[in-house]
Amino acid sequence: MVKYAHKPFLGAFWMVFAGMCFALNNAGITYLTKHFNLHNTVIGFYQYFIAFVFMVPWILSTGLKKSLKTDRIGMHVVRVLLSVIGIQLWIWGLSRGIPISQAIALLMTSPIFVTIGSSVFLGEHVSLSRWFATLVGIIGSLIILEPWGESFRVASLLPVAAALFWAGYSLMVRHLSHNESTGSIVVYLLILIAPFNLFLALPNFQVPGNEAWYYLTATGLLIALAQWALVKAYSSADASFIQPFDLVKMPFNILAGWYFFSEMLPPKLWIGSALLLGAAIFILSKEKSSGS
Repeated sequence: MVKYAHKPFLGAFWMVFAGMCFALNNAGITYLTKHFNLHNTVIGFYQYFIAFVFMVPWILSTGLKKSLKTDRIGMHVVRVLLSVIGIQLWIWGLSRGIPISQAIALLMTSPIFVTIGSSVFLGEHVSLSRWFATLVGIIGSLIILEPWGESFRVASLLPVAAALFWAGYSLMVRHLSHNESTGSIVVYLLILIAPFNLFLALPNFQVPGNEAWYYLTATGLLIALAQWALVKAYSSADASFIQPFDLVKMPFNILAGWYFFSEMLPPKLWIGSALLLGAAIFILSKEKSSGS
């Protein structure tokens, strides 16, 4: 296990910075889907390929040969595939006009799926209080989705589906982290993610116009910065300490939706988001106390 000095301020800073980059990227995805005739799978491929190119110097600096050494290549392939499906579902949701604020609120269901999955698949003990928080989070997501209302769209479930696949990815990372190095986990993600995205993009593949390239490059850079900041965060402080700071991506995304696209928050979104956020904070606090 790699030793490092626990630097809480730096860890929190890098996690908040990553959240800001992801929020700006989500605004970029929404702009790309609204103003350019690009399929969501094509956007996902170009963004993550460009991010990979930006990350190559970092990948080489980590000691590539050492990071690639693994006896669990199959699990790396499966977890990256789960991440790619989550990415494509997320971009698909934004391309279908789901407001950024609603999408990011529904993404807060991910800790709920992780809690359920850790009990079912990893055999971890889940306390009654965490099950109660999970139920509260589910109620919050139902308030936001309002499946009983006339305005409900099936496309609104796409961010929830993305959260489900990303939860599966998180569970596999948790499982792999017992035997694999952080470098191996990150490097395999960056190397495999572009080919998987390309495979999904091939049926709709197209070459963007000149203006679209500017936005694709900018969002690819934002993804690279966000991924690099996450590595810096987890290498600067304990994961249990910095994980709650990931929740700042919610106000960042709400602000981005309001500033760039004049998205307003209906009352149901405030109520549901409060329940989801409260449940996520409670679950993460339990993770921290059980891990300390």
